[in-house]
Amino acid sequence: MICEKTKRALLNLFPAPEQPEIVPEEPGAEEKKDKKAVEPPRQNGLVERDYAVHGYHLDAQVAPDQLLQAVTILDEAEFFIESITGVDWIKENQLEVVYDFSRYDFDLCRVVIRTRVDRQKPEVPTITGIYAGANWHERETHEFFGIKFAGHPHLVPLLLPEDADFHPLLKDFKA
Repeated sequence: MICEKTKRALLNLFPAPEQPEIVPEEPGAEEKKDKKAVEPPRQNGLVERDYAVHGYHLDAQVAPDQLLQAVTILDEAEFFIESITGVDWIKENQLEVVYDFSRYDFDLCRVVIRTRVDRQKPEVPTITGIYAGANWHERETHEFFGIKFAGHPHLVPLLLPEDADFHPLLKDFKA
């Protein structure tokens, strides 16, 4: 199955997890733990998802410098790009770029590639050299979220005026 093959290829992007060192707890440590501690955002890695629940099979969170490798893996496995969009994680001071991929054959496998960048310097490499059809998706994401796609051949607005200096889908945008 193509999903299993793609999963194995994407797993090569991530180092094997290290075995955590087991350290005995100090007496009374249980009482000191904050029961309201929030789980930190997911680190880079690959997660299998239930298609019926999530609408995709594989979810890969990659660093911006791994993005082109991940996209190349999908291109070589004959996936096509469905969409590219952004997510504003304002509380974490990050922007996320989300890439959706699928296949034309009947071996259904949908893959999501995500990468996060600092909200103050939102820049990821363009994937237009791999998927020419990403051109308009990246332009739209740049226009509405302010994410720069380094190396993009023509990063100009599609819908907003060319002189627009705002990004309307950022959570702190005020009209």
